[in-house]
Amino acid sequence: MSLRIVVCVKYVPDATGDRQFADDLTVDRDEVDGLLSELDEYAVEQALQIADGVDGAEVTVLTVGPEDAKDALRKALSMGADKAVHVEDDDVHGSDVVGTSLVLAKAVEKAGFDLVVSGMASTDGTMGVVPALLAERLGVPQVTLLSEVSVVGGVVTGRRDGDVASEGLEASLPAVVSVTDQSGEARYPSFKGIMAAKKKPVESWDLDDLGLEAGEVGLGGAWTAVDSVAERPARSAGTVVKDEGEGGRQLAEFLAGQKFI
Repeated sequence: MSLRIVVCVKYVPDATGDRQFADDLTVDRDEVDGLLSELDEYAVEQALQIADGVDGAEVTVLTVGPEDAKDALRKALSMGADKAVHVEDDDVHGSDVVGTSLVLAKAVEKAGFDLVVSGMASTDGTMGVVPALLAERLGVPQVTLLSEVSVVGGVVTGRRDGDVASEGLEASLPAVVSVTDQSGEARYPSFKGIMAAKKKPVESWDLDDLGLEAGEVGLGGAWTAVDSVAERPARSAGTVVKDEGEGGRQLAEFLAGQKFI
């Protein structure tokens, strides 16, 4: 049995960096370092584990983003993925989840797939809806938010954990799944893996390759828009209560004033 696994990953701004907005009210990615979304590392890990159990399985990592997004692909390749696809086109800039899911769907179809794996959400947008939109566009089942996933005999099976119970889910391939950060720690790339990644194929596609028009994606094709942004105000100094015999009363008054009690 051969199994074509496509892992959708995202190159995101480093959350520890000082993020700013550009003139078009999108994140100014030139002013902050980027990296592979941490939640997508779990998706890569689960894809690799599934592939390890299936003879002839192949793992392709796919990302949509600027030139620097190749860094996310290289990280996934160094973890053990077989090849990568980078969709890069200036007209994709500013795409919302609707446009992003359209580009991903066309790229996944072009790459060929039996199973699509993604993280539960990106660490920048954190919307968590792209897997569902992608499954709808591809016309295949979705099995999302899994903390455990496996593939046996053309069926993907997983466990979704809720607040009070867990449920077992399954779907026939082809399908789209997303995994949570409880699915298992992602492996750390070895030196051998890093060196091997340099020789693995990375294809570059643009909108023409996917049969898409510029107006279908990007800021112009977005279903949502940012009207304005403002910097978060600096944190003010806290209230200091000096206990000179009245500390308890002052503390109670402060808590009552903040409606904590």
